[in-house]
Amino acid sequence: MKIETQCLHAGYTPKNGEPRALPIYQSTTYKYDKTADIGALFDLTAEGHMYSRISNPTVDAVEKKIAAMEGGVGALCTTSGQAANLLAVLNICSAGDSLISVSTIYGGTINLFAVTLKRLGIECIFVSEEDSEEKIQAAIKPNTRLIFGETLANPAMCVFDIEKFAKIAHRNNIPLVVDNTFATPVLCRPFEFGADIVTHSTTKYMDGHALQVGGVIVDSGNFDWTNGKFPELTEPDESYHGVRYVHDFGKAAYITKARVQLMRDFGMYPGALNAFLLNVGLETLAVRMERYCRNAETVARHLLKSDMIESVSYPALEGDSYHDLAMKYLPKGCSGVMALTIKGGRDTAMKFMDSLKLASNEVHVADIRTCVLHPASETHRQLNDEQLAAAGIHPGLVRLSVGLENVDDIIEDLDQALAAARG
Repeated sequence: MKIETQCLHAGYTPKNGEPRALPIYQSTTYKYDKTADIGALFDLTAEGHMYSRISNPTVDAVEKKIAAMEGGVGALCTTSGQAANLLAVLNICSAGDSLISVSTIYGGTINLFAVTLKRLGIECIFVSEEDSEEKIQAAIKPNTRLIFGETLANPAMCVFDIEKFAKIAHRNNIPLVVDNTFATPVLCRPFEFGADIVTHSTTKYMDGHALQVGGVIVDSGNFDWTNGKFPELTEPDESYHGVRYVHDFGKAAYITKARVQLMRDFGMYPGALNAFLLNVGLETLAVRMERYCRNAETVARHLLKSDMIESVSYPALEGDSYHDLAMKYLPKGCSGVMALTIKGGRDTAMKFMDSLKLASNEVHVADIRTCVLHPASETHRQLNDEQLAAAGIHPGLVRLSVGLENVDDIIEDLDQALAAARG
């Protein structure tokens, strides 16, 4: 199936007389006729659901749909995008290990990697997207377990050179993890360019309606975990009957371990209703992404004409520094998100935002409705000036998420707000 069809049909196929829409299995537990049946579930020798902290039929259908859309062997839904990134790392990193990440990722993820993981004894070494392969290679240590990046950086809108970083990662026998939130599999499928693990904040475009907070990890099944660097996937897991994930689950080793070990212990699993709402969003994802991209391209070109705008960071623009990479990885479009730098700095940017009437000033992005955010004083306020600069965030930078309204109405609102900010 093409991705437009997968959005509607993958993951759930009703049998004769069953509901056409994905049902909400609102239950914490599941009844079995025999004790041995439940024992087989715990031994991982039978398929089924034992407890909704680990799996649920509604969530399972959504996981299968997202895995199909990304082209992976399996997926694990979580309660947030942050939870997805945390489990993706902890699944193969322990105290004493390190990881490499580009510095232009989402501010919350920077804090997770630089502060919280550091407290757990895991070091994150940040590199620039534009560093040479030699410089990135020099940052890799014997204890480095993965490389991390975002397809489209939030909010700087840099395009991650997936093939470049995959080449470096695989040369060092470590996987490449890519957060594909803004692109979604409709615009880019990182596995096709060498990525090994993909994560999403499903709160954003996948949901699209600001109804549920969630995340997901998708396993490509392509990485060779038997290269000697990942004994936790090849040696017996004494916390789970001595299971050997690669031996027992083959290409699905990574995602199985994430579920039966980490999800079992951390319990970051979403409820059935959240998964149902996410699925409703997924069904229209392909249609929405096309409209987001076309609206955003029109808005970006219009804003370039304003003398109040210092710059517009949107890779679909011909003059953008990431345009060539966008054409390689995102030929269908670059989502509805862009970064504007408004002349006059922080105060002028805030006045512009406060003057908007149609667009909402909110801590959200990738919604059906147009919304704005000022990263330096809102989502990224925990970063110091040096970290803000490394993340590509100027004090006058505004993240604009173009919605599905008529594009003329969006432009009219932006123009009147810019006029008001002029004073």
